[in-house]
Amino acid sequence: MSDNPEIGRSVRTGPFLTNYHDVGAGAPILLLHGSGPGVSAYANWRLVIDRLGSTHRLLAPDFAGFGFTEVPQGTSYHRDLWLGQLVDFLDALGIERISVVGNSFGGSMALALAIHHPDRVDRLILMGAVGVPFELTPGLDAVWGYQPDEDRMRTLMRDTFAYDGALVTDDIVRSRYLASIRPGAQEAFASMFPAPRQRWVDAMAHPEAAIRAITAPTLLVHGRDDKVIPLSTTLTMLDWIDDAQAHIFGRCGHWTQIEKVDPFCRLVADFVTP
Repeated sequence: MSDNPEIGRSVRTGPFLTNYHDVGAGAPILLLHGSGPGVSAYANWRLVIDRLGSTHRLLAPDFAGFGFTEVPQGTSYHRDLWLGQLVDFLDALGIERISVVGNSFGGSMALALAIHHPDRVDRLILMGAVGVPFELTPGLDAVWGYQPDEDRMRTLMRDTFAYDGALVTDDIVRSRYLASIRPGAQEAFASMFPAPRQRWVDAMAHPEAAIRAITAPTLLVHGRDDKVIPLSTTLTMLDWIDDAQAHIFGRCGHWTQIEKVDPFCRLVADFVTP
């Protein structure tokens, strides 16, 4: 067993050996992380796992190209590849139907699962989600354009991701910086969203008709002060998804699951419980 908390279990998902966390018991919830540099499922969801793991079964995989999932050399990253990994992951664990929480980039993948495999999705929770058209923000451009440097990581985490930069300690910055320079990490990350980056916003968006056809009950969560993904994306999805509700947090940036972890976890727990 590794003493690194980011490394959990592993399961074969097509060409990948997917690193994932499986915590708790009960009706399962799939946690899909975002696309920041140095991110992993554990880094994204550690506080949520700590709070909800005693009452729910939480499954949190590392997408191919992120964290500790093992990926064949020369892999080309795109939405269909990540969707295939998710379906293979659920199949490997014998899970037919699950509630899904998607953060940012993970929100687009949660939408993809609900659109292409509606029978697999019970309830849908989208947090600061990509997945509809919007103009690339300077914040997202900086995130996807990250080049390894500890000061750049500090600026991203304190000034771009968080509303209150005081939440971001030097230890957190150092940990994410070191994660971003693990062998192969930056090469994979840089290959995903090269400039010009508006095309990747567009590539991760889903057709309006497909989103309007979603029937899973949907909870939309967003930080009012998000500098990475604009609040307009949640308002668009609230308009397009018939069975949807939205919760907007003031004094909150892109890290709802960290900045507002306790109320966010209550929202999730209440929403997934029939």
